[in-house]
Amino acid sequence: MIRGLDTTVKRLRRKVFEEVARLGFEANDETLCDDMEAIPYAMVNEESPVYRDSIYRARAVVRERLRLAMGLSLRPENKPVHLTAGVEASNISDKYYEPPLMQVIPSACAACEERGYEVSNMCKGCLAHPCMEVCPKSAISMVNGKSHIDQEKCIKCGKCKSACPYDAISCKARPCKMACGVGAIESDAMGRAYINNDKCVSCGMCMVNCPFGAISDKSQIFQLAHALKDGEEIVAEIAPAYAGQFGDNITPRNLKAALKELGFSEFYEVALGADIGAVAEAHHYVDKVVTGELPFLLTSCCPSWAMLAKKYFPDLIDQVSQELTPMVATARTIKQKHPNAKVVFIGPCAAKKLEAMRRDVRSDVDFVITFEELQAMFDAKNIDLTQYEAESSFHDATGAGRGYAVAGGVAEAIEKCIHEYYPDVEVNIEHAEGLAECKKMLALAKAGRMNGCLIEGMGCPGGCVAGAGTNIPVPKAQKNIKEFVKASTKKLPPKELAEIELK
Repeated sequence: MIRGLDTTVKRLRRKVFEEVARLGFEANDETLCDDMEAIPYAMVNEESPVYRDSIYRARAVVRERLRLAMGLSLRPENKPVHLTAGVEASNISDKYYEPPLMQVIPSACAACEERGYEVSNMCKGCLAHPCMEVCPKSAISMVNGKSHIDQEKCIKCGKCKSACPYDAISCKARPCKMACGVGAIESDAMGRAYINNDKCVSCGMCMVNCPFGAISDKSQIFQLAHALKDGEEIVAEIAPAYAGQFGDNITPRNLKAALKELGFSEFYEVALGADIGAVAEAHHYVDKVVTGELPFLLTSCCPSWAMLAKKYFPDLIDQVSQELTPMVATARTIKQKHPNAKVVFIGPCAAKKLEAMRRDVRSDVDFVITFEELQAMFDAKNIDLTQYEAESSFHDATGAGRGYAVAGGVAEAIEKCIHEYYPDVEVNIEHAEGLAECKKMLALAKAGRMNGCLIEGMGCPGGCVAGAGTNIPVPKAQKNIKEFVKASTKKLPPKELAEIELK
């Protein structure tokens, strides 16, 4: 597990974001292409650490990462396409996106082997040889006093590994494929990873689990930096998972002031939209599920979970909550107060970039960036958050809405609201985290085994704090949110909050 570690891959990824943000802040139309072409040489040269087998391959990977960070697609391997091809279209101060969101960089992929088993030097050649005894295909024999697996006969069942008393049999697996809960990682003709976009729900778990940094999402930091440079009115809405993401001693006041220095005009908590959603879904559950009109209710705030339900279980679409997600509810609140402003969602989630591209959301959310990308923007402007402090903190939300950031927090908030507003109503809560578990939960719901339940699904194991765009280890982030919720002045939103007209 490499989540939360300050690895070379993480540092290179952050550096590319920083350079692209700097382009957005500083480059002009005349020099943009030249400045873009210079970045791979500045990042990878003879004095740089050896990241790959050669600086030339390392530069090739940086070039493709550079394109993705500017919202452009990877270049084809079999056609001569210039690094800056298409940059004119992305050189704007508005949302820009070329699908798909997640892409594998072929030059970075190590073509990891698919699932398989090998005997390590830990083998003692024991007398019992249980690995041989349990193998259903007689694929294991003793060679020179050690166990040997015939890969032609092996069916990769793993029984030998389970039986070995010395843990001498290792399982080889492609990390990105193991992290994908929907089986979207396949192989191309050269054995490299390939994302099947018909299956992918853009959670980004493949990206953060690849130790070669071969998978990346597209970014909007260049366009956002462009808009900030132009002095446009830009309002930030910040997901509750931000707690602790920018340093142990960074307070909401520090973050608020640093965002002001970056060029944002106003700031709102996305937890405000979560509060609105919790109240609305509490009423929805009582009105629809308790009365028997719907068999169960699926939350909709996690875009990967919602995409999973719609792609793999289309029969359950009517059970997916139609209430606004926290991001959209907060954005519409902002647009009512600042009709001419551009709204930027800042959060832990890569899939939110796709949610913001939906036809019914595009006009509400103008940009989506992750905490990782925001940190890169601070770096590009040399903003040290410890040197800035606002006069006030964020005071838009309750503990219930802020708790949305962790797995189980959405269902818990809705449950508490139901108990507060409808004390006589019994609530049945279920939740799943990680797409594989989410898929199982939806299958059970389809089979009629979840009737009467409010079902929360989180695409990332651990919830939003485990999103692909976070900066710190998941357990640390979970602890921060727990403290953040506990410190909230208000615990629950008022029942009347659902009456806010945002449709």
